[in-house]
Parts: sequence; C-alpha cells; structure tokens
Amino acid sequence: MVINNSIFLEIYVIILYYSDICYFGSVKDSLRVITGIAKGRKLKAPRGMNTRPTTDRVKESLFNILGEKVINSVFLDLFAGTGSIGIEALSRGASEAVFIEKDVRVYKVILENLAHTGLADFGEVYRQDVQRALSLLGKRQKKFDIIFADPPYLQYFERSTLENICRFDLIKPDGIVVVESSTLDQLPERVLRLQKYRTEKYGNIALNFYGVTKW
Repeated sequence: MVINNSIFLEIYVIILYYSDICYFGSVKDSLRVITGIAKGRKLKAPRGMNTRPTTDRVKESLFNILGEKVINSVFLDLFAGTGSIGIEALSRGASEAVFIEKDVRVYKVILENLAHTGLADFGEVYRQDVQRALSLLGKRQKKFDIIFADPPYLQYFERSTLENICRFDLIKPDGIVVVESSTLDQLPERVLRLQKYRTEKYGNIALNFYGVTKW
C-alpha cells in the first residue's frame, strides 16, 4: 500500500498542535490580550484547525524579550491568524500594526478582534497571500521595527518570507524579525541581510530572532 508523504506531514502537524495544547494549556484559554491597554480582552478564533494561535506562555516570553522595543514601534504580523500577536503589540504600545492573512474567514476575525479590543484605528489588515503582500508593502515603501511571522509548520515558507522581507526592504536597520516554527524546522542562520542571533524553545515550539546586518 502506498501512502502519500503529505498525509504523514498532515498527521504530524496535528500531533504537534495537540501536544502544544497539552504542554501549554488550552488554546481557547490563551486567546486573550495579556497586558496593556486591552488587557484581559478575549479574542475570537474561527472554528476548526485553520489557525494555530500562539499560546500565552510563548506570547508572553516573546514580548518579554522584545521589551520596550514594542513601544511606538511599527509592527508587522505575518500569517496573522487571529491577530493575537499584532493586537498584543498594539496593547503594549505599538503605534501601528499591519496584519497579513489570506483566509477570508480568519481575515474577518482579525477585524472583529481589533474592533472588540478598541484598537481598530491602529491596525491595518490585508487579505492577501504573504509573499504578494510583502511585495505590495515594498511598493508602498513601508518600513517596520518588528516583524513577526508564524507560517504553517514544516511547510518551508520561512526562507522565502525572510528573503522577501530583505528584497522589498521592509525592516528598519535596527529592526527585529521573529519567526515562530516547529523545533523540527531547521531555519537558516542567515538569509541575505538577516542574521539569526537567538533561538528560544518551548516544548515543540521555537522562536527564532533575526537582526539586520550591514552587509
């Protein structure tokens, strides 16, 4: 009997999803703003498994590492899902957040979450494929202080995303790019001007931090 490798990949991603829930607690419980002006506000998520929200423990660790860099930053949330990360950034003092999400149902959820948290005036949501959206943002000469990307695990979108961030000159010289991944994903140490300088692991999840080099 021949079984397509994609089936094994899908099964493994599902196992990762549920093992993260066991390790960190219910995903449903994590859909809230942790702190800031929208602290405690619950966030909606579409039914089904099209989204994989970043859990509270990972989210809190991310923002503890970013610290005061979030304040007054221009923030880009790629593969945004529910918008939880970008909304957390706004709640903690980011001046603006741009969200990229191609799924129409999830796109509508981001709009609802921004409205519910009172942060809609500070968020801009694109219903677009991430790589096309990066090109569009480049044409609009957008620059970001912090870019967070949470692509689907084990589908190898990380390199092309990092390449296009550089190619379209979207990150400021002192900016930070963070990629959430499975610990089984082998992310490159360097992509064009982006150099990985830190990796933090939480169970099956890794946060990979990239800075901008001068050459």
